[in-house]
Amino acid sequence: VEKVHESKVESSCHDSTNRPQIRVSSTTSNLELSLLSLSNQNSQKTMEETALTKDQITEFKEAFCLFDKDGDGCITVEELATVIRSLDQNPTEQELQDIINEIDSDGNGTIEFAEFLNLMAKKLQESDAEEELKEAFKVFDKDQNGYISASELSHVMINLGEKLTDEEVEQMIKEADLDGDGQVNYDEFVKMMINIG
Repeated sequence: VEKVHESKVESSCHDSTNRPQIRVSSTTSNLELSLLSLSNQNSQKTMEETALTKDQITEFKEAFCLFDKDGDGCITVEELATVIRSLDQNPTEQELQDIINEIDSDGNGTIEFAEFLNLMAKKLQESDAEEELKEAFKVFDKDQNGYISASELSHVMINLGEKLTDEEVEQMIKEADLDGDGQVNYDEFVKMMINIG
């Protein structure tokens, strides 16, 4: 699949003469990158710069055009309301305005395609990050019981070239173990990884 790091996209659904430059990427801390790529030895995927493919941009453009009823390159509160109500939802005007405000990075009261594309890229990255966390947790959780024990943590760290004392392993477990049961469950693992990043 060809990745698109810098792509020209149309600013409206019906007019392709005005084509702004956009860049969609993600950044990851070095520590998080090391932890995720080293811990997931069975996976070919690493946390590299995430980019949208041409096909994804095309799909998102089609979705944007469904919202942009008048084809002016912007989604207004009214257009958003029409689409959401067609899905049998009945949001209040304030709820609709909150949705617009969350996405509207330039503060002009509408959603342009670049803003919509950035939102969709962010949602994809969140989905990818969740999947990578699940895979990383599985690497540590050798017996697949839903918990990382001190012995499992020690085993993985040795495989990663980190020789830790029992006290160091216990301290790592203690720091991540929010419920005090002596092991790390998935939710605790996620919180630990978020705090690292």
